[in-house]
Amino acid sequence: MHPPHLLSPVTASAEALNQDCFCRTLDLERLSQQLEADPSLQGLTLHILQTRPHLFSSTVVFVSQHVQRQIAQVVSTIEQVARNVHYQQQALARNDPLAGLDWGPRSACMGYDFHLSDRGPQLIEINTNAGGLLLNAALASAQVACCDDLQWAFPPAQYDALNATVFDMFAQEWRRQRPAQPWRNVLIVDSAPAAQYLAPEFELFRQLFARHGIKAHIADPSELAWDGQHLRFAHTTVDMVYNRLTDFYLQQPAQQALRQAYAAGSVVLTPHPRAHALLADKRNLITLSDDALLLQWGIEAQARAVLQQHVPRTEPVSAARADELWARRRQLFFKPVAGFGGRAAYRGDKLTRRVWSEILAGDFVAQTLVTPPSRKIEHDGGTTDFKFDLRAFTYDGQVQLLTARIYAGQTTNFRTEGGGFAPVVVVPDTGVR
Repeated sequence: MHPPHLLSPVTASAEALNQDCFCRTLDLERLSQQLEADPSLQGLTLHILQTRPHLFSSTVVFVSQHVQRQIAQVVSTIEQVARNVHYQQQALARNDPLAGLDWGPRSACMGYDFHLSDRGPQLIEINTNAGGLLLNAALASAQVACCDDLQWAFPPAQYDALNATVFDMFAQEWRRQRPAQPWRNVLIVDSAPAAQYLAPEFELFRQLFARHGIKAHIADPSELAWDGQHLRFAHTTVDMVYNRLTDFYLQQPAQQALRQAYAAGSVVLTPHPRAHALLADKRNLITLSDDALLLQWGIEAQARAVLQQHVPRTEPVSAARADELWARRRQLFFKPVAGFGGRAAYRGDKLTRRVWSEILAGDFVAQTLVTPPSRKIEHDGGTTDFKFDLRAFTYDGQVQLLTARIYAGQTTNFRTEGGGFAPVVVVPDTGVR
C-alpha cells in the first residue's frame, strides 16, 4: 500500500518511490505462464521457487528516465572507446593470445553493472557472460499493479518481443562469422551445467533456440572433442557455442577442445575471449577512469566527459603501494582482475590484515567506493532497507533490458530473503503524479 502523500497531487520521484512504495507486484501465476510457455518446461517455476527461493524479488525498483538515458550513453561510449587502436593494443597485450583473435561476433549477453549516486549511475563492472537475461525477461512480464497509481508502470507484457530480440542477437553473431552458411545447432556450455545456480535459464535458452528451428543442447566442456577440423559433441559437428564458462580464456584442461576449435575459427563462440579482454577485464576500469591517458590516445572530449562522470576512479593494487592503499582503504572497493559475480571482492572498511595480505598476493584493482542505493521493502512484518544495483543487458553497445538485483551484505549473492532479481520501472523525469 502507498502512504497517503503518494496519492496526492505531489510529484513522486523514482527515489521517493523506492522509499515509500512497498507494493508486491510479482504474479506467480503469470510468471509460470511466461517460464513454462513450452510444454517441455512444465514445473520449472515451482522448481526455481523451491531450489532458489531468493532468485526473484516480489517487488520492483524505480529509476528515472534520466538515469536510463545515462546508462545507455555509458554503454555506447565505452564500446566506442574500446575500438580505439591504442586501447585495444594495451588490453590485448596483457591477456591470453586467444583474445587477439577477431572472428567477427560482437559477444552476446553483455552485462554492465551500476550503482546510483549524486553523480548519476556509476559503473561498477562489466561482464561478458552476464546471466539472467531470459529469467528477467519473464520476470518483467509477470508484474501486476497493486493499485491504480501504478497502472502506468505495467504495460502489456513484452516477453515475446524481448525473446525475439535475444534470438536475433545470436542470429547476428552467426551471420557476422558465417554469413553464407546455414545455422543448424547451438551448444550451451558451462562447467557442470546442472549444478549452476542459473541452470534453469539454460533450459529457457534451449527452448528459445528450438522454437526457431535451431537444435540446442546443454553440455559440460569435457564432453566436447576436437577432430582437427570440427568441434564435436555426441558425434555432431557444433556450429555455435553459447559460452557460460568463467574460464574466460579457455585455459583449463576441460576447455582444450573448445579452445582449439575457437583458435581455428571452426566454431562461432559467444561470448568470447576478445570481449572479455577489451571490456570485462577490470584493469580496463583503470584505463576508462584515466582521463589524461584517454586524451593522449585521441579520445574525443564528449566521450571522456561521460567516462569521467560515470566511471569511478580505479587503480592497480601492488605491494609497492600497499601502505598508501591501506591508509585509504575505507574509501575503496577491492576486486580481482578476472573476478565475476562479486566473488573475492571486498569493501576496504571491512578488510582484515589476513585478507589484505591475500589481496596483495593476488591480482586486484582498487575502485573508489560507491555506496549502493537503497530500496525499502516490507519484510517480516515491518519495512527494511535493502541495497540494490542495476544491470544493463546489452548487445553491440545497445541496452536490451535494464534490471535490478536487491540484496543485503557486501555484494549480490541471491541469499537475501526478500531480495533477488527485480524488474526496473522507469519513472518520467517529471515524476509521477
